[in-house]
Amino acid sequence: MRFEYQLLQQQDSSDRTQAPPGARRKTNPKIVANNLRFSFLCLLVSASLLIFLLLTYTDSFHPIVDSIAGQLGYHEKTYAVVVDAGSTGSRVLAFEFHRGYLDGRLVLDYELFRHSKPGLSAFADRPEEGAATIEKLLQEAKNVIPENKLKDTPLVLKATAGLRLLKPEQAEGLLQACRDLFKKSGFLVNDGSVEIMDGTDEGIFSWFTINFLLGKLNGRNTVAALDLGGGSTQVTFAPKDVSQTPLYKDFMHKVPTFNSHVDVFTNSYLGAGLMAVRHAVFTNGASENARNLSSECVNPIVKNKLFRYGAEQFFISGKDNPSSTTGEPQVDYDLCASIVSSKVLPTLKPKPVTLKQHEISAFSYFFDRAIETGLVDPFQGGEATVHDFMMRAREVCQEANVEQPFMCIDLTFISILLEEGYGLKPKTPLKLYKKIDGHEISWALGCAYNILTSNKSSQL
Repeated sequence: MRFEYQLLQQQDSSDRTQAPPGARRKTNPKIVANNLRFSFLCLLVSASLLIFLLLTYTDSFHPIVDSIAGQLGYHEKTYAVVVDAGSTGSRVLAFEFHRGYLDGRLVLDYELFRHSKPGLSAFADRPEEGAATIEKLLQEAKNVIPENKLKDTPLVLKATAGLRLLKPEQAEGLLQACRDLFKKSGFLVNDGSVEIMDGTDEGIFSWFTINFLLGKLNGRNTVAALDLGGGSTQVTFAPKDVSQTPLYKDFMHKVPTFNSHVDVFTNSYLGAGLMAVRHAVFTNGASENARNLSSECVNPIVKNKLFRYGAEQFFISGKDNPSSTTGEPQVDYDLCASIVSSKVLPTLKPKPVTLKQHEISAFSYFFDRAIETGLVDPFQGGEATVHDFMMRAREVCQEANVEQPFMCIDLTFISILLEEGYGLKPKTPLKLYKKIDGHEISWALGCAYNILTSNKSSQL
């Protein structure tokens, strides 16, 4: 009872001190106004900081700032020239960059692309003539680079599989002729500016180029790059889990990006290029010095079509087969595919078994053959599946087309390479483009970026 009495006393006391119902507390208007003003200022400052941080650390804001900086004259242009001495032709790419105003990254503004045929390897016994074709391309590059920048602009020539397949003395003769030319060019060069490029670099530079142009270098979802050349093919991608495939261990490389690096698998399969496979199939079972050849992968109506491989010339005719008749001459696809498989699959070690986990971009001869057979738009590019290539290969092999006498073997090879060689499923889509935002998909851009951002560039 005493405890209840104390509680009642406390309650009664509390009731007496509370304001009657409906009464308002007296507040100081100045204090309220000051509190509101302070809260508003805090909110304004916080929102401003948040917007600034978001804009500063998003790529979408960089072009805006760069554009303003450029209009105010803050851009200092940087140039690089790369000569791609491929197996079927030579190409010069002259690049113009500027440094990003916020983070100093290289931003590509413009590029010149010019090419000539045949490739350097066609001049194996005439190195001076080969160098003359490169000199014409260098003149094109000089036309777009300011004269006062010429001596500070690095120039490199990287030869690919075409020269790798020549005799060492022939390849060295061509390289030395180009070195002599470069020394008189006025560009920034040294003895290492002309060389045969390692297949690993070719794959890495191609991967860098495609992801650079797509703006994916800083993300986890980078794109795999498939580059099909004349003498070799390169596969490069960033595995999602390297531990899944111990066989990748000797083929992993750290590729520097803007502020970090990406671990990528890359391999160049020498002998698995389009022209190398043609040569291997056409000479299948023939004597070493034979130049007039017949093949099961060429339509029987084709007679003595010229095929150049390096410095050699061959004349190719189709061979009769059980599927072909006089009224409907065609290639036996299955027979041709078995021959192609026997030449291609042994060269594909290690097999890129996890390639199918990635979005894939394919270019060079992948793109060329896709547009020539109507798989994608020749100007816009597009997407085609592995199955699309397979079906088109069968269709083309049934056609008697003397204008494209080697299209059957080319598409058959590409189909086998993608499905049996790389382990891709028929429904796997391939992004097929020649350009992105007006820029060529080529390893040359990755090479130029590497030269300008590495310490080597200051030593050229």
